Amino acid sequence: MLLHGYFRSSAAYRCRIALNLKGVSYEPSFVHLRRGEQRSPAYLVHNPQGLVPALETESGDLTQSLAIIEWLDETFANPPLLPRDAHLRARVRGFAQVIAADIHPLNNLRVLNFLREELQCDETGLDKWRKRWILEGFDACAALLQLDPEGPFCFGDAPSLADICLVPQVYSAQRFGVDMSAWPRLQQIFDACEALPAFADAHPHNQPDCDL
Repeated sequence: MLLHGYFRSSAAYRCRIALNLKGVSYEPSFVHLRRGEQRSPAYLVHNPQGLVPALETESGDLTQSLAIIEWLDETFANPPLLPRDAHLRARVRGFAQVIAADIHPLNNLRVLNFLREELQCDETGLDKWRKRWILEGFDACAALLQLDPEGPFCFGDAPSLADICLVPQVYSAQRFGVDMSAWPRLQQIFDACEALPAFADAHPHNQPDCDL
């Protein structure tokens, strides 16, 4: 399998974590978002949206990180990334979608570029924009976890789709200067995940295309 991604993309980061947790071998393909490589005709064949990630499989290309992760979970059984219980499985998906559907899309590169270039938003305004959606989303994430006994991960004693989504978003929040002290539970989960090789190896700073 070939994973098209960018070291700092939260969505690609999620897929790297899932692949690592499953122990699935893949080759990385680097798509430099700031250079516009995602809009090249060669890449649009794999993802017509011009976004990362895209996963090339023997059966064809897959797009959208949550769809890719659920395909991995259905194709490679262990370790499971979603609970067997239908109600808990829906809660895990709901938590993941707070991040993947409501926080991350508002702060990705194409939205920030539109605000900067088309609406003439300055860096102070962009910083307020980013933090506005992160803070609201993290408040919701923390509240969603209050129903569960505190453990090392979001839902249970092993990482799930929820943790796979949370970790890249916390990394992004830290990069934007968000103080995580308001959500100690989220920080604890982040730290527990980062102690696992599957998460550590997927970290943006550990990718060959990292150009920080």
